[in-house]
Amino acid sequence: MVVLNKIYTRTGDKGETALGNGERVTKHSARVNAYGTSDELNSFVGVARLEAEGEMDAALARIQNDLFDLGADLCRPEMAKDADAEYPPLRVVAAQVERLEGEIDVMNKDLEALRSFILPGGSKLAAHLHVCRTVARRAERLATDLSTTDDVNPAAVKYLNRLSDWFFVAARTANNGGKDDVLWVPGANR
Repeated sequence: MVVLNKIYTRTGDKGETALGNGERVTKHSARVNAYGTSDELNSFVGVARLEAEGEMDAALARIQNDLFDLGADLCRPEMAKDADAEYPPLRVVAAQVERLEGEIDVMNKDLEALRSFILPGGSKLAAHLHVCRTVARRAERLATDLSTTDDVNPAAVKYLNRLSDWFFVAARTANNGGKDDVLWVPGANR
C-alpha cells in the first residue's frame, strides 16, 4: 500500500529524483523522460474519460491503471536483479498487451476499411483519443531510446506500441464507427 502524508520533500530541488530502486538521477534523464511521459499520457486519458461512457470509459479506466503499472516498471531499472529484490518490482506482462489486442479486434470489426489517412478530430472524444495516441507514440519512442542504453522490459515497449494502435481504433470508434472520421485530402490547399 502507498501512503503519502507529505507531498513535498525538497529532495528534488537540485534537479534530481529517485528511481524505484532508490538510485538518484537527473530529472531530465532518459528513464525519467520515459516514465514521465507515461504519466503525462495517463493525464490525457483522464481528460478523454470526461467524454467517454460505458465500455469505452471502462476500457480507458483499465488503461489508466496499466499506465501506472508501466510507470512503476519504467522507473525500476536492473531487470536482471528482479529475482533478488526484497520486493519484486511490478512489470508489464504479455497479458496486458494481449488484452489490448483483443479490444482492438472487437472495436475494429465494425469499422469500415480506411481509404485515406484520417486527420485527428471529429468528435470531442475522438480528438482526445488522437492526442492520447500521439503521446503514446512519444512514450514509445522514449522507451525504445532508453532501451539502447539501459534495461527496459520488452513487454512495456510492446504495450506502448499496441496502446497507440488502440487509441487510433478507439478514436475511429468514437467517430460514429469511422463514419465521421475527418479524411486527409492530399494537396487540397495547394
